Amino acid sequence: MEKESGKSKYYSLMEELKESILSGRIRAGEKLPSENELSAQYGLSRHTVRKALSILENEGYVTAYHGRGTFCSERMIQRHNSKNIAVVTTYISDYIFPRLIQGMDRVLTANGYSIILKNTGNSRSNEARVLQDLLNKPIDGLIIEPSKSQILCRHLNLYQMLDQYEIPYVFIQGSYPQMTDKPHILMDDCRGGYLLTKYLIDTGHRKIAGVFKADDSQGAQRHLGYTRALNEAGLPYDPELVVWFHTEDRKQKPGLMMKLFLEAGREFDAVVCYNDQIAILVMQALRQAGIRIPEDVSVTGYDNSAMVGAGEIGLTTIAHPQEKLGEMAAELILEKIRKVPEAESRVGRLIQPELLIRESVADRRK
Repeated sequence: MEKESGKSKYYSLMEELKESILSGRIRAGEKLPSENELSAQYGLSRHTVRKALSILENEGYVTAYHGRGTFCSERMIQRHNSKNIAVVTTYISDYIFPRLIQGMDRVLTANGYSIILKNTGNSRSNEARVLQDLLNKPIDGLIIEPSKSQILCRHLNLYQMLDQYEIPYVFIQGSYPQMTDKPHILMDDCRGGYLLTKYLIDTGHRKIAGVFKADDSQGAQRHLGYTRALNEAGLPYDPELVVWFHTEDRKQKPGLMMKLFLEAGREFDAVVCYNDQIAILVMQALRQAGIRIPEDVSVTGYDNSAMVGAGEIGLTTIAHPQEKLGEMAAELILEKIRKVPEAESRVGRLIQPELLIRESVADRRK
């Protein structure tokens, strides 16, 4: 094993052995090859092998017994009845999650559980690291908002490890395409996108732009509702009026694209936005260009966040029952921990959206 990408030989060996443990190729309680065997297999000195094993032992992945050898740590499966529930979100400080976590905490505390809170920054590599860390901690269950849930999950092995160790998990706010059969609590985002677009159509709007997030399932579902409402009304879907943005460019692209739309002379009388944060960015960009809201262009949001009351006009949006969603997720994970039969515990639970009509939409039927 040669030195790769600047990594030391012992570190590369340590990572490979850790991956074998986390993927289940080396199981809890299983004896690892001896230092001599590893040395011969990888062409490394015993000192290098010993250094790699030492790191794994310090991190709790293996346990060395004098005269017996090194074994995959048994404590990876001795974690039940810890009364700890891990909660993993994309952004702890985001405008939805404080109330979401309040709802979870209310239910879990009442049932004698504590929360271990983690966040991923909506990064899949960070999510993998968080899951690796949690696999080595005493937890009874996991509530997780998947990172970039519209993209295929690349670390299914870590979820398979949770299954193997009988640690139940519940997805919130989205689920990976390969894991839609897993327990989840979701908003009916397709219905939400449909309600917003239909309301704009019903109030006389005919050229409706859309701004949607490309890398999570919520964005895809809200876009689907948008297209369904247009089709139902016999209005053409114009891809040139649809903006797709990613997590990394969420603060710049929506506003920039509104500016470019106007410079290109594209006509639109309304914008359906992925959420309230995006709606505020869109409105700022339009106002800077001299566009009046809603007199010239109507704008809708999604989530009914606290920020919608801070603007000059009220934002038409979709109610997001953050605390209720948190409570439902906590109740579902407790059912899974208690092994409530599937006949009594639905795998998926869908929250129906509610349209909140405010001043950001004009009536163009006159």
